[in-house]
Amino acid sequence: MPVSSLPSKYGIGTLGKEAYNFVDFLKICRQKYWQILPIGPTGFGDSPYQSFSAHAGNPYWIDLEMLASEGLISAAEIKKTGFVENPDLVDYGDLYEKRFRLLGKAAMRIDPQDNGFASFCAASAEWLNGYSLFMSIKEEHGMVSFHRWPDKYRIYHEKDMLEAKRRLEARVHFWSALQYLFYSQWERFKAYANTNGVEIIGDIPIYVSPDSSDLWMNYRLFQVDKKRELISVAGCPPDYFDEFGQLWGNPLYNWSYHKKQGYDWWIKRLKHAGEIFDAVRIDHFRGFAGYYSIPAGSKNAVHGEWKKGPGKDFVSAVKEKAPEIAIIAEDLGFLTPDVRKLLKFSGFPGMKVLQFAFDSSEDNEYLPHMYPENSVAYTGTHDNPTTSSWASDASADVLEFVRKYLRAGRNLNLANALVKAAMHSKSDVCIIPIQDWLLQGGEARINTPGTTEGNWRFRVRKRKLSVPLAEKILRVTEDSGRAYPK
Repeated sequence: MPVSSLPSKYGIGTLGKEAYNFVDFLKICRQKYWQILPIGPTGFGDSPYQSFSAHAGNPYWIDLEMLASEGLISAAEIKKTGFVENPDLVDYGDLYEKRFRLLGKAAMRIDPQDNGFASFCAASAEWLNGYSLFMSIKEEHGMVSFHRWPDKYRIYHEKDMLEAKRRLEARVHFWSALQYLFYSQWERFKAYANTNGVEIIGDIPIYVSPDSSDLWMNYRLFQVDKKRELISVAGCPPDYFDEFGQLWGNPLYNWSYHKKQGYDWWIKRLKHAGEIFDAVRIDHFRGFAGYYSIPAGSKNAVHGEWKKGPGKDFVSAVKEKAPEIAIIAEDLGFLTPDVRKLLKFSGFPGMKVLQFAFDSSEDNEYLPHMYPENSVAYTGTHDNPTTSSWASDASADVLEFVRKYLRAGRNLNLANALVKAAMHSKSDVCIIPIQDWLLQGGEARINTPGTTEGNWRFRVRKRKLSVPLAEKILRVTEDSGRAYPK
């Protein structure tokens, strides 16, 4: 469940009281893991996979009531802001218009010489300084993409940025202070979760946003020209579901340069993730074996081509330099032999999604009896419909196969049956989306791939995280032998 989906009075889930309450809920249900979506500041389409930074946290998650308890803002200032409160959906437009003004009051009240703030800035300087300056210049130019900035700002050279740093000192402080507030709250929240036996599975996108401080500061790491214009972009080829493929538009990596640098940028990124999460899901793991490259400026993904990724060389570097990080490989999609070989070589658990299991054949690798122990089972992911919605839209042939496979009679709710099937699989870990426990339909879908509007808005009403739901989760968890602690 995304943190943004938590209940709150201020438009979006935060790292405040309801996050702690959800940890308590998971403890009652004897759950060990809470998997979330990427934590970064949301950019284009409000997507957490299109963030302004690979390291920064989402300022919207900063809890306002915690700030009030610390004297950084007042209850009256929160009330005066007047957030739109929709308990079912996040209103990102309202948050953008109002949240930063309120957070600005808190940021102004943080002394730049405060020991905690100064220590955070020093420890995070390698990414924080560039991110805060990037956001300050971006703000000055109406938040347009940095590709549309004047050359003197668009082409990053550290010496040339001294004037901007001096002139925008107050705004740089603001953006740095927001990260200090975010990570202060995150550290307290994660410590509480771990103390109560709950571990956090984070999620990092394989690609950075085309409008990010990462690309702005480190252009040599990406397939761009000297003017920072993209040469090729990421996506997926045409398939049965989409005749034009998917055009993501993210910059692709210059893997030869990464190799010369010992994959240093990636190792630092993973180590950062390892510090703030207990385990890390790497999105689109197949991109390390081979990636789909589309000429920049294309209108769709038809004219892309597959190119070889860094493969075993990259994985070996990760295992050598960051062996302590628990990694889950998102190995879904077009799986070629090289992807399977790389996953096996890595030893990382892959993902098994039950909604993919019932297309036709009885030897489908997503059928639960096919799952290896070293895997993570899911009914669906954030990119899938909820399981109730999937079942309601499935063809008669698929439904017949599902009921036959699960030995599910006509009166048995298929969503419940599929949850139990995933929980009873051999996978070492099983993650069930909160919507599937709640038997929610299409209204609760998080994301529809290939669309840019109406996604990432799903929220859970507080009353739905009820005692009966906890009892249901606990019963299924105990019946499947997955209750934690053992």
